[in-house]
Amino acid sequence: MANVAIVGSGFIGRAWAISFARAGHDVRMWDQLPAAMGGARDYIEGVLGDLAANDLLRGQSVDTVLGRITIVGELAEALADAAHVQENTPENLDVKREVFSLIDRLADPQTVIASSTSALLPSKFTDHLQGRHRCLVVHPINPPYLIPAAEVVPAPWTSAETLEKTRAFLIDAGHAPLVMKRELDGFIMNRLQGALLEEAFRLVADGYASVEDVDIGIRDGLALRWSFMGPFETIDLNAPGGVRDYVDRYQGIYSNIFPQMLRRVDWAGEVMATVEAERSRRLPRENLGDRQVWRDRRLMALAAHKKKSDQEFGQ
Repeated sequence: MANVAIVGSGFIGRAWAISFARAGHDVRMWDQLPAAMGGARDYIEGVLGDLAANDLLRGQSVDTVLGRITIVGELAEALADAAHVQENTPENLDVKREVFSLIDRLADPQTVIASSTSALLPSKFTDHLQGRHRCLVVHPINPPYLIPAAEVVPAPWTSAETLEKTRAFLIDAGHAPLVMKRELDGFIMNRLQGALLEEAFRLVADGYASVEDVDIGIRDGLALRWSFMGPFETIDLNAPGGVRDYVDRYQGIYSNIFPQMLRRVDWAGEVMATVEAERSRRLPRENLGDRQVWRDRRLMALAAHKKKSDQEFGQ
């Protein structure tokens, strides 16, 4: 198993640490703010307890997985002999450039250096590096210890060897990598999620549906299939002759709808009053934290169910 360095110990860094330690790797966590690391170990131990209760620790004990995670005081100590570095600093281009410069200078030449950024293109903060060929983005869908998909986004100079090493590393850790052919604003996940959110806000803003009706359509409709199939497989199975038959039958419906979807609604404009009011009625703001815990536990139960179903029915 490999040594893994986690740079930045906020929620994303802690989540990656759990995922990599569960996979058997020795994880060293570092943060430039000592206060940020203060509660990291207690937080991780609490999550590991919930994962163990749902049989999501690969048959290991909490103590075994926790024992693989070490919090260190120096960046060089975290990077020593690391095969993979996962950087989790704020979404600030200047910060990323500075941190990647430090890591590139201190890490072994063969170490892969990955950023968890959800928005910044890797070319924007690695172009100046001597070792830029081993740099890329690995963007998780949070939390990565429950949601296996992770976007692998190369810069124009990221080597094919780095991409393959990262893909294999993630698969071994139980992840499902989406390896992009080249970088693009929003990557894959935010572009897909953004398209759905654009239509959701339009439907509410134009008075066609309530916030809850839109949520029902996803939660109790599309998401039931999407929880174990992607959109292309969904349509492949939704017509007798497969994907081409589906397109022949239904493309006309979507081509008619598409021109109506080209107008943006300002999410922070007038529609926000409606969205916020409807959500607040269903979930008072003071209960957000409790509901987030509920969400994560539901995700754990879903992950456990999917694991069992994969074993029973196949993937």
